[in-house]
Amino acid sequence: MRRAATLTLVLLIGYALLAYLVLPGFWTHYEHQRGLANLPMVTRTAQDIPGDPMNVGLIGDIKDVVCAMHAAGWYPADPITLKSSIAIVGSVLLDRPYKDAPVSNLYYLGRREDLAFEKAIGASADRRNHVRYWKVLDKGEEGRPVWLGAATQDRGVGISRYTAAVTHHISPDLDAERLVLATDLENAGMVEAKYQVTGIGPTIAGRNGEGDLYYTDGEIWVLRLVEACKKREGPAVTIPSPPATELKDQIWHAIANAMGK
Repeated sequence: MRRAATLTLVLLIGYALLAYLVLPGFWTHYEHQRGLANLPMVTRTAQDIPGDPMNVGLIGDIKDVVCAMHAAGWYPADPITLKSSIAIVGSVLLDRPYKDAPVSNLYYLGRREDLAFEKAIGASADRRNHVRYWKVLDKGEEGRPVWLGAATQDRGVGISRYTAAVTHHISPDLDAERLVLATDLENAGMVEAKYQVTGIGPTIAGRNGEGDLYYTDGEIWVLRLVEACKKREGPAVTIPSPPATELKDQIWHAIANAMGK
């Protein structure tokens, strides 16, 4: 009995160390952009419901961001007004283009998005790629402003699971949408270098502010933009992640593939 009690105690201590000290450190890394370490990584809706998670970052001033997004073929979203609301309804119902249709507001650190861009999929505004950006640091590790963004793909119009309002529903694979945006920016020659920082962490069954299911490896790919819109020749430099993070990514993708994600 004494041996069994001792073994149980050792196992409990080992579990506590693993679960509350070792593994949290294993999944978390901010070494490339330490100013992000204490920031939340999920947006909020106007009703304060957790919204879309952050999954992309940009390094550069606002002119660099706007120029890069335009060069990549993404258009600024119109503000939400009566006119733009009528226009987006017409686009969906009549299947006609509206390449700069408005996006609903999300909030981060108490304010709505600073910038929003989109890229149409097909003719109608019911399907599109879009991203919202917030400037979160005036000066990051590179001495330039840092922006965090939530990139998602709208797959159609429907009813919110939480509020019953008419809304866009998103595709669940947030990593695929992150890749679309990053690839467009890189192909346009707007990215000098890229690296990962910690986002929300691996998530298999998350829900956004409309109740839509999503999954993600929980990483934020940060893209260091070119300055003054001077196009880069050749591929962007990839700054490696720590070995533990590389291993974590391999584990995540193995789990996601096994689950058919």
